[in-house]
Amino acid sequence: MTLGRIHSVESFGTVDGPGIRYITFLQGCLMRCQYCHNRDTWDLEGGKLMSVDDIMKQVVSYQPFLDASGGGLTASGGEAILQAQFVSELFKACKAQGIHTCLDTNGFVRKYDPVIDELLDNTDLVLLDIKQMNDAKHIDLTKVSNHRTLQFAQYLAKRNIKTWIRYVVVAGFTEDVQSAIELAEFIKPMQNVEKVELLPYHALGEHKWQSFGEQYTLANVSAPSAQTMQQLQQVFLDRGIKATY
Repeated sequence: MTLGRIHSVESFGTVDGPGIRYITFLQGCLMRCQYCHNRDTWDLEGGKLMSVDDIMKQVVSYQPFLDASGGGLTASGGEAILQAQFVSELFKACKAQGIHTCLDTNGFVRKYDPVIDELLDNTDLVLLDIKQMNDAKHIDLTKVSNHRTLQFAQYLAKRNIKTWIRYVVVAGFTEDVQSAIELAEFIKPMQNVEKVELLPYHALGEHKWQSFGEQYTLANVSAPSAQTMQQLQQVFLDRGIKATY
């Protein structure tokens, strides 16, 4: 029996996929995003060990609410793909119950073994975070290259897996028009991408960094203005790509 390291769950999520979502936050992440609001999920050895059955007992109890809203289960994190075998088995169990599945991921796939395809076979929707198209800026922001994320985006397009792109808008890294243009041009040919979600930066996770005795480097950064969000939205709309914020 495969066990997953689970950081936490949310039984009534409304922002991580369509409808009301049961969200499973998996433990562990290899990116080090400066604006991360789940700093406590990074440790690969943390979290609580749970089985698919443990989670499904909870999910099924909420299924009437999930179904009525067009919702389902979302695997988030941390980074869910680091526990691909567990998430694959969880999604397979959800599909057997007729529950919609959503994978919230940064696309940092290190090896395309059969379990990745098995996971995607049981995934209804991918929320793919693309942090920055410029690799040098991406490394500055996350401490890792964007190559694996962009390769995964292309793999999702090849497999025609329904995808929403998520793009966090933060001053100094992603709020400039040129960065948005580069992202829009990258995803424009991808028929599987339904929309782009522009997410305004916030500092709600700052206290978690402080609890680890670490400096939150974006503490003095403000949320983007409505004008900035509209300007970036227009970049995508001009290229025929739905974009919301």
